[in-house]
Amino acid sequence: MRKELTDLGVQEVTTPEEVDQMMKDTSKGTTLLIINSVCGCAAGNARPAVKIAMDNSKKPDHIFTVFAGQDKEATAQARSYFSDFPPSSPSFAFFKDGDIKAMIPRHRVEGRSAQEVAQDLLMVFDAFCEEPATS
Repeated sequence: MRKELTDLGVQEVTTPEEVDQMMKDTSKGTTLLIINSVCGCAAGNARPAVKIAMDNSKKPDHIFTVFAGQDKEATAQARSYFSDFPPSSPSFAFFKDGDIKAMIPRHRVEGRSAQEVAQDLLMVFDAFCEEPATS
């Protein structure tokens, strides 16, 4: 469950202090925060959607994850950065220059295919992320 994301290069944070440091370190540029979960829609839809979306040419500068239900304090701290949205997992929070720009909550994951969830992620990536520089 965790490895599916870390194998994609997603950085996992497990403590409130790590969350705060990550948010500080990623305050410039674009950041995708994934609230991971043990539920079936995380396994069947959310994590596979991340894998699909990672093939896009436009991607966030930073991607990290917390695991709801297992790393409870880290998850609560992560959610404090987008407290206007009700807690849900799995979910995705997207930040640009430290400000929340988009939220994909559980109800946009549950009952949809991984491809449909990936399309939501890609719309956000295309709207806010830059093309990688070519050399």
